[in-house]
Amino acid sequence: MATPDPLAGLIAAVQLSPDNLPLRKHLAEAFAGLGRFAEAEAEYRAVLATHAQDLTARLGLARLYHQQGQTSQAFVVLESLVRDPQAPAEAHVLLAKLWLREGDIERAVARYKLGVEMDPDAVDAEFASRLGIDQSPDESEVSDGRLAVGDVEEAADVSARLEKPKVRFGDVGGMDAIKEEIQLKIIHPLKHPELYAAYGKAIGGGILMYGPPGCGKTHLARATAGEVNASFIAVGIEDVLDMWLGSSEKNLHALFDEARRNRPCVLFFDEVDALAANRSDLRQSSGRMIINQFLSELDGATTSNEGVLILAATNAPWHLDPAFRRPGRFDRILFVPPPDLPARASILRVLTTGKPQQSIDFEQVAKKADQFSGADLKAVIDLAVEAKLREAITSGVPKPLTTKDLLAAVPQVKPSTKEWFSTARNYATFANQGGQYDDILKYLRK
Repeated sequence: MATPDPLAGLIAAVQLSPDNLPLRKHLAEAFAGLGRFAEAEAEYRAVLATHAQDLTARLGLARLYHQQGQTSQAFVVLESLVRDPQAPAEAHVLLAKLWLREGDIERAVARYKLGVEMDPDAVDAEFASRLGIDQSPDESEVSDGRLAVGDVEEAADVSARLEKPKVRFGDVGGMDAIKEEIQLKIIHPLKHPELYAAYGKAIGGGILMYGPPGCGKTHLARATAGEVNASFIAVGIEDVLDMWLGSSEKNLHALFDEARRNRPCVLFFDEVDALAANRSDLRQSSGRMIINQFLSELDGATTSNEGVLILAATNAPWHLDPAFRRPGRFDRILFVPPPDLPARASILRVLTTGKPQQSIDFEQVAKKADQFSGADLKAVIDLAVEAKLREAITSGVPKPLTTKDLLAAVPQVKPSTKEWFSTARNYATFANQGGQYDDILKYLRK
């Protein structure tokens, strides 16, 4: 005889009253208590389908993911949840546990302390002991996570980073919609300044590009400068961040100043999320000072940014402080997806230019390389070339690349975009306030 389901009555009650949210959440908790995680998740999702900001359901879902070791999914839900001023203290403590699981003790400590400060009942003595926050801190010369003593050096000379790129849009395969947006925002104002002046429209501004790594964001930024014969400064986090208090802000100011002296200039920030992280996630005020400096420079608070074109790229737009998305800063946010079929064929043509080849069917190769990024396609060409070189060394006769060579190389490369989309899907589903990630959902539905 089958054992009766202990939750049968509660399940029946929910079926009779599916819009009763407290009842659904109670059923979800009961499922979770019995280890029936899939059913619990289904109930929480049913609540969120109609009440996307329900704090209890979001926290319950995060708890489920944490219990099952699904760290990425738990992070997505919790990072969105703790930005809500009404988020319960438990959400902060749970996020601290995730940070500890990831090995980031400093963030774990900061988040745990915030949770306990909000609600003393959220104390977890065993977890606090693992964090070591019950120990007296040693005295040191470290203040706010950065060295606070010593001579602060002058900002580094950035003039050596100035380039005059030769690459043009024609050298960038595909990405036609994004090129068109950049044409409208950046290139047309420089080519037709009198039209924009007539409407009182300043020449300059910012565009933020986001998407999977290796899809051509940096290459596109360089091509934008080349298209209008502008100067180009590529900025990495190592060009800004410094161990001395105050130096990072000076470095950032120096970069903007150099761009202003060489206008028209494209100032490109790669991995911008490292410099523009959400301030609510930062424990140290020094990190907030860098962000405030960045925002001030974007606004042209002391010197006009007329003629300075600011491009930035990130693989993690969800970590960016919302202030960067306000008008006048990064007021165009463009999703850079993996190249589609025609774009992949175009990229393959560009990548094989100048190499010995014989009647390559680029469309056929592109079909086999679904979801490949530009970087993945370059890896395909590199592998095909290496195979040809090995043949040439053996035979002593160099032979051209063929369709067969490229098709043989494709299975050796795994598309790097899949991992990014697995994370992006979670943010687009659970943290899509204002529809900012609708482009991701649209792409995934194709």
